[in-house]
Amino acid sequence: MWPLLRIELWKIFRKPRTYISFVAIAVMVWLFQLAFYADGDSYIRFGMQPLTGSFDISGKIVNGYLVCYIILQTFLMQIPLLIALVAGDMIAGEAGLGTLRLLLTKPSGRGELLAAKWGATLVYTISLLLWMALLGLLGSILIFGVGDLMILRGGEVDIHQASDVLWRYAAAFGFAIVAMMTVASLAFLLSVFAQNAIGPIVTTVSIVIVATILSTMDIPFFSKVKPYLFTTHMLGWKGFFYTPVPYKAIYTSLCILLGHIFLFVAIAWWAFKKKDILS
Repeated sequence: MWPLLRIELWKIFRKPRTYISFVAIAVMVWLFQLAFYADGDSYIRFGMQPLTGSFDISGKIVNGYLVCYIILQTFLMQIPLLIALVAGDMIAGEAGLGTLRLLLTKPSGRGELLAAKWGATLVYTISLLLWMALLGLLGSILIFGVGDLMILRGGEVDIHQASDVLWRYAAAFGFAIVAMMTVASLAFLLSVFAQNAIGPIVTTVSIVIVATILSTMDIPFFSKVKPYLFTTHMLGWKGFFYTPVPYKAIYTSLCILLGHIFLFVAIAWWAFKKKDILS
């Protein structure tokens, strides 16, 4: 298992296109930080216009914690495309190159090969989010410093002291890893049925877009399905920044996301075991 995992990781990180995701995240985060460095106070005050009529908001509002929160809120729903670029290629890429049949002639069985490929996908996903945490959180702290975190939620404001913020980000990024692994597992599943990587990548992104629309819109026919869609729970990380923290809702979201991961991987394992490898 471990030798196979090392080989799969080498395959992932030797491809130049793997680093497109890391470069894309870096460019997006840096541009966002540059915009806030140039005129961040104006952006924040514009967003808080509903409150300025009732409260006198003064002092330094923009700090590294707030910038990181806005980065997460803005970009985490864009990350599935970057995840699918690699996860959708894990099996389909081998089939397209004609090397999948060769891999299965080795002593390791199909289950072990599939586990190694899924494990490599997990490492890639975690690496991508840690990279985002490094640039988005640590980078923002270095540029803007630290301070109390003020978050506008509907008509309410949650304010967290600077000493009470870091654990919230650790928990939020941990939740985000589970959410992104759900997307990765979906792309991985679709990869089992494809002969090239384009199909799983496009299909994964399409499913995420459609499911997100169903999750955010009140469509009567889908009202009973919406609570069970994984996209409904992908933003559950925000709960760690609420007062009080809705632990029960976060736990429910984690269970649903983990259930989707288990379902996608189980179907992938079953399908791969039954799959006729002709190339």
